[in-house]
Amino acid sequence: MHRWYRPGQGRIRQVVHAATCDPAESARERVTEVRVEPDRIRDRYRRRPEKDRRYVMLEPATLLTVQERQRALVWMMRKAGMTDPSAITVLEIGCGAGGNLVEFIRMGFDPANLIGMELVEERAVQARRRLPDTTIVINGDAVAEAIEPASRSIVLLSTVFSSVLDDDFQQRLADVAWNTVAPGGAVVCYDFVVNNPRNRDVRAVPIERLRTLFPQALMMKRRVTLAPPVARRVTRIHPGLYRVFNAVPWARTHYLTWLAKPPG
Repeated sequence: MHRWYRPGQGRIRQVVHAATCDPAESARERVTEVRVEPDRIRDRYRRRPEKDRRYVMLEPATLLTVQERQRALVWMMRKAGMTDPSAITVLEIGCGAGGNLVEFIRMGFDPANLIGMELVEERAVQARRRLPDTTIVINGDAVAEAIEPASRSIVLLSTVFSSVLDDDFQQRLADVAWNTVAPGGAVVCYDFVVNNPRNRDVRAVPIERLRTLFPQALMMKRRVTLAPPVARRVTRIHPGLYRVFNAVPWARTHYLTWLAKPPG
């Protein structure tokens, strides 16, 4: 049986005393609703289209992007000595509708060794429907949930840090991921390093920022993913053009980063 966690309180009611207001104002207590970062993240995701055809696997650009990322991840796992998928345990923070966890199962991972954590309830419901019952799906905030320390071979965060706009919360999330990884395991991040000026709900996560978030990690990285607008245009002409354009390093907008925890 899977475990199911309902989301925590999204807003905090906080008493604020005015210090510099007029006497009448400062004599009264004001109850102010303070929106915390997890609540803002939920709002950002809910502003996105529920069904975006650009990310359907039947689109050549999407399929080729996923396959490229899979090859890079397999290369990193083998480099780290992880060659038996049935023995690898995974936590994905921000699992969305469960697509990455489904990919792991197809690669031979034991569904019982996978945990998905998702902040947005609607997406967690979708993940629960898609995944086997032996896979745990947690609907909640990773920073607030109690996760067993040093319990996972891999903690995956795919385009998660770019959706966290608060530096302090970003660091707290990184600390949770790092504490959850067992010695000899790794935090794996897939995120973009080029800002999207059309989307204020996200920001780039350069390699330097990851070094700050994970100062003790031993890093492997690969630049991947042809810029999505370019990928969609060229694959409409012919899917083979993805590799041609992707051969130019600066045309790739993302990094897949393996942040290894030294064996203890």
